[in-house]
Amino acid sequence: MVTNSAADVPDWGASISILHRGRPLPYGCSATACVGNGGVGAAADTSGGSSLNFSIFAKETTHAVLLLFPPTTAAPTPDDGDGDSDGPVVAAGAAAPVELRLDASQHRTGMVWHVAVAGVPPRTEYLWRIGAAADPRWYTNECLDPYARKVSSPTGADMYNATSVRGDYRPRGVVPSVGAPEFDWQGVVPPRIPHHQLVIYEMHVRGFTLQAGAAGTATAASRGGKDQGYDGGGGAGTNGTFLGVIDKIPYLRALGVNCVELLPVMEFNEMEWSFINPVTKQRLSQYWGYSTVAFFSPMNRFARTDATAEFQTMVRELHRAGIEVILDVVYNHTAEMGLDFLPPGHYGQKTLAPGTYYMLEDNGTKFVNYSGCGNTLSCNNPVTAEWIHESLRYWALSMGVDGFRFDLASILTRGTDGVALANPPVVERITKDPCMRDVKLIAEPWDCGGLYQVGTFPHYGVWSEWNGKFRDVVRQFVKGDHGLKGVFASRLCGSQDMYGPSGRAPYHSINFVTAHDGFSLYDLVSYNDKHNEHNGENNNDGEQHNNSWNCGVEGETSDPKVRSLRDRQMRNMMVALLISAGTPMLCMGDEYGHTKGGNNNGWCQDGLLTAFDWAALRDGLDGLPRFFAKLIRLRTQTAPFLARTTFYTGSEIVWHGERPGEPAWDDAYNFLAFTIPDPRSVGGAHLYVAFNAGAEARTATLPPAPVGGSWGRLVDTALPSPRDFSDDPVAHPIESTYGLAPYSAVVLVHIRRACPEATAVEDVMEVLRAGLDGVGLSEMGH
Repeated sequence: MVTNSAADVPDWGASISILHRGRPLPYGCSATACVGNGGVGAAADTSGGSSLNFSIFAKETTHAVLLLFPPTTAAPTPDDGDGDSDGPVVAAGAAAPVELRLDASQHRTGMVWHVAVAGVPPRTEYLWRIGAAADPRWYTNECLDPYARKVSSPTGADMYNATSVRGDYRPRGVVPSVGAPEFDWQGVVPPRIPHHQLVIYEMHVRGFTLQAGAAGTATAASRGGKDQGYDGGGGAGTNGTFLGVIDKIPYLRALGVNCVELLPVMEFNEMEWSFINPVTKQRLSQYWGYSTVAFFSPMNRFARTDATAEFQTMVRELHRAGIEVILDVVYNHTAEMGLDFLPPGHYGQKTLAPGTYYMLEDNGTKFVNYSGCGNTLSCNNPVTAEWIHESLRYWALSMGVDGFRFDLASILTRGTDGVALANPPVVERITKDPCMRDVKLIAEPWDCGGLYQVGTFPHYGVWSEWNGKFRDVVRQFVKGDHGLKGVFASRLCGSQDMYGPSGRAPYHSINFVTAHDGFSLYDLVSYNDKHNEHNGENNNDGEQHNNSWNCGVEGETSDPKVRSLRDRQMRNMMVALLISAGTPMLCMGDEYGHTKGGNNNGWCQDGLLTAFDWAALRDGLDGLPRFFAKLIRLRTQTAPFLARTTFYTGSEIVWHGERPGEPAWDDAYNFLAFTIPDPRSVGGAHLYVAFNAGAEARTATLPPAPVGGSWGRLVDTALPSPRDFSDDPVAHPIESTYGLAPYSAVVLVHIRRACPEATAVEDVMEVLRAGLDGVGLSEMGH
């Protein structure tokens, strides 16, 4: 791609002209028809470009100008593979735009400006200039189209947080390619996995693939060949990108997860902050991406050339492997921030209709900040609600996404006055959209304005929730906080006290112990206090109350007793998570014990602190990763009845203490056991589970095993790997009692013959090694 100055392409835009008044719908930029003496004709015209309709909602009644720019780029990029002839490319900021000034009497319907334009060259970029002059609080009145499907911004993983483009981030909309073929899904359809069978893996696209190197790349056959701009390459060339996720599909399948939940992937400006890491002196970034600029456009720095096609390719190949895709989405605020950050952000919605898109106070002079990020979207204003709904529809129906996790979802329930609504219109319209009835909807049911709706989020029988109470109780119980047996039992059983009264099921509880926000699993057992010095805020940021326990030493240690205890505690929490009724969610990197050095707020950390360490995974594969993989298989293969659609009844789970049938609920010490009979009449895998979450060794008297068998040891977190998870419980029969070490958990399984569902260690290890080497399960005969 050649970058020219404006003088090099003097004829660019000469063919552009207003075709007719246009139409108000659909919003954004779309193909339109020519109108001539013979009436309405085809979308193409004779001027050498395309005929396009532009439409935008704005409160401004008299001044609207459509600005059309030649294609620009902040750095050379390859051909984008969209089928267009790229043509000349003009250096960013070098070209004066073609300006089309609109007459309101012709080009305004209601509160919508619109125009049909002929002769628009391929890849033309556009903005709207709204109003006669800019609001003095903002530096411009040029507005990005909120419905733009593609934006111009630096593209490629090597441009992420690049010094060469810092301070020059000014995205524009890019016109669609008229007549281009639709994406080829190759007949692959969404897996449509029942909600209760999900095992979710939360991950960051860039962080998961940044350090991938050349190992663990998928074969061309597993990708579906060369198409849609993907040439079948792998390794370092796809690090940090959507295509890099494809290279890691064999590993995800080997681990056993069937759904990935991706941190924000809509276009954001990772360079919006200028903070410096005071320890490393390196530039920090908006790493997590909870600062959306364009709500219909995939992140360009997560792509090699064409973010839309590469995102769709990633989704298709995940679906081909039986893995669903959930997006973490941010419809509570925008990257425009408010008035209390310097400089104030502006991408257009503050100019188009600030009192429509945002909640305002003090007579419209101040932005309400329930999001903690400077502004709050007025989600239940009809215009904003329609925009949110159309964005979700696009990602679900055109991009192939299976579900959404809504960041600070309680803001979706606030009315235009900020008061929580029992039946918020935006939530209702999303839920009842007939085209989205198969889409999974997950709420983070709280916000930064004090609204906390865990168990009470308006759900219409559909919405699931991140269960923060599960996280807190499991952390507290496992580290030995007294008096938690009853509430711990409730969380293990799917939190019926929270979700049962409203008619929901156990799987509506998204159970998790760790997530991107907060300590990693390893740090949860290694630090009492947060250590966020690398974030440049004097350790004042991040959650203060983490319910963590360092097991006796703060941070790294060579003490074998402390290290052994930490290993047990990580396993104990994962046993609680994957045995529980509800939908389990794992966090990327926990399976090998990733540490962020005690940093519990890695929003700005792009690099080794947050990136998945593939070398560490491979080096320790026979330890914690093996335990994770086998524990997931216990849930999905050996005992699939753990994934429940209904809450337990008294006969389906029986509680014990140190003696059968005597759980001693009033005893403050955290010893709790239970049996779960296998409802299957053939090949049953009845389970006995016990937690000794305290500093004392305890001996449990076991309940009688089902007729015709005995108990066999499957899991004992106090034993070193590989004995922590037995390959053959028949080889480890247990008689009438079992001794539990301090801070340990055990799982016993009913044995009357070798259990074929219990995968042998060499099989699990073979699968994991093959997954790291990019070999799919189908190629192994699984």
